[in-house]
Amino acid sequence: MARLTHFSQLLLLRKFLSRNLIHSQVKSVRRLSLKVHHTFKFSDLSVRLASPDELHSKPDVSELQFGKHFTDHMLKVAYHASLGGWQKPEITPMENLVLHPAAKVLHYAIEVFEGMKAYRGVDDKIRLFRPDLNMRRMNGSAARTSLPTFDGDELIRCLCRLILIDQEWVPHSEASSLYIRPTIIGIDPTLGVATSTSALLYAIMCPVGSYFGPDSKAVSLLADPKYTRAWPGGVGDKKVGSNYGPTLQVQAEAASRGMQQVLWLYGEEDYVTEVGTMNVFILRLNENGEKELVTPPLDGLILPGVTRYSIIDLCKQWPEFKVLEERFTMGDLIKLLSENRLLEMFGAGTACVVSPIGSILYKDVLHKIPTVEWEDPLYARLLKTLLDIQYGRVDHPWGVCIDQYC
Repeated sequence: MARLTHFSQLLLLRKFLSRNLIHSQVKSVRRLSLKVHHTFKFSDLSVRLASPDELHSKPDVSELQFGKHFTDHMLKVAYHASLGGWQKPEITPMENLVLHPAAKVLHYAIEVFEGMKAYRGVDDKIRLFRPDLNMRRMNGSAARTSLPTFDGDELIRCLCRLILIDQEWVPHSEASSLYIRPTIIGIDPTLGVATSTSALLYAIMCPVGSYFGPDSKAVSLLADPKYTRAWPGGVGDKKVGSNYGPTLQVQAEAASRGMQQVLWLYGEEDYVTEVGTMNVFILRLNENGEKELVTPPLDGLILPGVTRYSIIDLCKQWPEFKVLEERFTMGDLIKLLSENRLLEMFGAGTACVVSPIGSILYKDVLHKIPTVEWEDPLYARLLKTLLDIQYGRVDHPWGVCIDQYC
């Protein structure tokens, strides 16, 4: 009887130890699976290539329209807080996204994006242009929208692999490029204004030609004080979709009045902020007859454009004129025009690079800007310098070959 009791005790002890061992293992697995992933990693990237019947025909360079034709593959990276954060990145054939009707991006515009380009150089190498600045801006936009941030170098490496796979979509032309659109959206399948705990980062690409078309010259602008693009404390300095949708009606009004783009103003003083989706610059003579390049400061209303940074950096290396970041109003522009001290005005951005401005319709008066009337205008020099870097005509650290990332 004592032997049986002892044997029973051993069985109970074994069951107890076994049960606790299993619980301990389960807890360890849970701890392992819930390890927080603050970023995804290029080393975890998986690739699923498109089948022959999933491949798209490539358009002729002369027929390119902005954002119409897309490449064969895309990048996707999921984020789920309940699973520890960022999941493994994957390249897949270009495909539709499946979202729950309650996904937060559809109701509360929880979304950020970037605009980048890949250029096929004169040496046939494919380059990006200062991609680190795009990553810094995208992370800033994500943080402001309570979306997850990531290691920018890891995304650049993933994008370079995507470009390498679809490299024949990078146009063999110095008048075209491959536009890259990384995007993060909140995908939680729940209503309620709250931080997204699930998100999707994806990137799609499309070959593009000139943003304003092959025959574009100096653009015309509508400046209407009743419309405002951004305001202090808002998200005018972030690249979020909610900054763009409300501008479409104003753009349509500009077109109805014979103007191509909108010059965005702010405040009772009608401060000049941006032009269309571009940063804005003026070249003026100060009261001492000295040339000054001026652009509005990054005061929360202005998007920190990569081309904007580059123009400022370049011009500071040219000891020909002062480079200033300061506010100016429509009244200031009109005064400069009346005194023949406004030399040039142009927009700058990834899509158009540098675009000269020829006229502004303000309070029913059309003001002509002499940007393109000079023999050697600054905007044209800047455009050539930037394109030379992007297409590898000159060796420059801003032109980053994708080979060094993948």
